[in-house]
Amino acid sequence: MPVQPNEAAVIVIEDNPDNLFVMEILLREDLGVKYYNGRASGRQFFKLLESRPQLHPDLILIDIQLPYEDGYTVFTKMAGVAQLEKARIVAVTANVMPQDVARAQELGFHGLIGKPIDRKRFPDQIKRILSGETVWEPY
Repeated sequence: MPVQPNEAAVIVIEDNPDNLFVMEILLREDLGVKYYNGRASGRQFFKLLESRPQLHPDLILIDIQLPYEDGYTVFTKMAGVAQLEKARIVAVTANVMPQDVARAQELGFHGLIGKPIDRKRFPDQIKRILSGETVWEPY
């Protein structure tokens, strides 16, 4: 179901503070998302969900190289979590080799955006994802 950015709840799972900051600025200021939250690991993400049972994110942007467990593992653990039923989950990663893209597609991600993030393209990529498109743009 399409969601406008100003109605969207977005969570970013990213352990690099600089990347987290850039995405927060783009999501809040350029896109005006309704709700934003950033977490540095899958563990922190699931603790957030536990502490906020009313939270049903529309979009989750997840890095693949995370501490404790990689983004693929975190994605797999998201399956069947009721709070995430409507969430679109997109990898935002420097892992952009064809086998990385194929793995994300096979697991069921809704897209992949390559790093470094292109500030000019990112807002449009997010709008397209929120409108229901799958976006596979590793470069």
